[in-house]
Amino acid sequence: MGLSDRLIKNPINRKRFQRLKEMKRAYISLWILIILYVISFGSELICNDNPLYVQFEGQSYFPVLKFYPEDTFTGSGKKTRPDYHKIRNSQAFKNNSENYMIFPPVPFGPYGSVDPESIDVSENVTVKFNAMPLIGTVNIRKDYSIARSAAFGPFVGKTEDDVKNLILTDYLDIPARIQQAVNVRFANQAAPAIAVSTKSAHGKEVMVSLSTFSARKRPPKTVRLTFRENISAGTSIFIQVHEIELNRELNIVQSNSTTAGLDLWQKLTESARKELLRNVESRFFGPLDNLRLSVDKRNYSVAFVKEDVRFPFRPIKGHIMGIDGAGRDVFARILYGLRTSMTFGLLLVITAKVLGIIVGALQGYYGGVTDITGQRLIEIWSALPFLYIMILMGSVYGRSFPLLLFCYGIFNWIGISYYMRAEFLRLRKQPFVEAAKCMGIASYKVIFKHILPNGLVPVITFLPFSLVGAIGALAALDYLGFGLPPPTPSWGELLFQAQQYRWAWWLILYPSLALFTVMLLGVFIGEGIRNAYDPKRYTRLE
Repeated sequence: MGLSDRLIKNPINRKRFQRLKEMKRAYISLWILIILYVISFGSELICNDNPLYVQFEGQSYFPVLKFYPEDTFTGSGKKTRPDYHKIRNSQAFKNNSENYMIFPPVPFGPYGSVDPESIDVSENVTVKFNAMPLIGTVNIRKDYSIARSAAFGPFVGKTEDDVKNLILTDYLDIPARIQQAVNVRFANQAAPAIAVSTKSAHGKEVMVSLSTFSARKRPPKTVRLTFRENISAGTSIFIQVHEIELNRELNIVQSNSTTAGLDLWQKLTESARKELLRNVESRFFGPLDNLRLSVDKRNYSVAFVKEDVRFPFRPIKGHIMGIDGAGRDVFARILYGLRTSMTFGLLLVITAKVLGIIVGALQGYYGGVTDITGQRLIEIWSALPFLYIMILMGSVYGRSFPLLLFCYGIFNWIGISYYMRAEFLRLRKQPFVEAAKCMGIASYKVIFKHILPNGLVPVITFLPFSLVGAIGALAALDYLGFGLPPPTPSWGELLFQAQQYRWAWWLILYPSLALFTVMLLGVFIGEGIRNAYDPKRYTRLE
């Protein structure tokens, strides 16, 4: 009976598995993670820019399984990789119903860039009129009569010529704090800047402010007050955005235009309309700076808004998780990245566990000089800086999956070796081990057939947490640029792009969500296995 058979048929192990099943969260997480990993192995059947099947000129082709040169479908003589999306739109497939292609559910792979022309965006330009706040100043005397003003007339419903010598308090409610600050300045005393909200003659909120004042040789004859329309939350009545939308023929799209925007358009002069239309026409060929216009005694900043296809691009139909900075489908890269992360994590965990078990078993079983020498060598080895070694090896041999696995594996086994050494030190003096030695059983059989099955608890309980750590480490290394070589699909690489394009929320959300989900499932599984192997459940108080 082999080691695996003994582990499966062991009644204690069966009882542990039953306890794991009782913890629903851990058991369900285990199956979810297994299903996700199995699905990731069929990534080529889910996301691929190569079709699953091609019927061409009466013959069948399976590009997802076999490479066919471009010449096979175009007769161009080129032996390069074909672009099946362009070939499908060629006359050979459009004009002949017998020629067709069957693509996977997501017809985009993790490496190919999306054709910008295939992305459907609005061909209209939206003209946004952003009303700019009014700003005016007045110089007042001690009796609050206006000595001088600049652009202050609209605040009191007067023309600029009629403002001079008016009593400010007859038209505006000046807050007490502002009046106190004015009196301090007329008394020629130093005072800090101050700003207080009040109401204009039309009942709208206005911010009244005074600048910092320093004492002078002579008291000032006037004090300057600055008035500004309040644009804080809840007072956006002054800063309304009026929009109109125009198509390539420079016609206003009535169904998408606001009434206020059309009313404002009617108030424009003929020359202003022509200037706007020229800018709209130019906007179809590239971005433009905002334009300043004065309409009906109010200044506007006019923006010409059109959605341009530039990568990364937001989620749209056909690209449910958006497009990354190189024009690649994010969903495809996340799915392929799941396979890469899980495979790396499992291989790393298996390699580390095997090395750790061997080294820890030899130290714990033989003890003495072997144990002391091994411990000192492990301490020296663990003191080496992993990241520096990774950078050095990558610069010499180039970044690759095997190199990353090797560099991480030669350091990751140290922790489990400590646990296995402790288990073997504890078990080597047990009666069943002494009996096996007295019977003349070889040392390697005693280690692997008698002691190891009884010392696997730390290995099994730490395995899910080690897997989670390996997946997180790979994502961190890819994020830092020391992980897998581009263009390998990687969650860490997508997060690195998110740092470059901080406005691209989909590059932050979906890779983070995938990483969080897998690591959370791993933690749930680890928690369930730890509880299943917890001996306290079988203890009894006498």
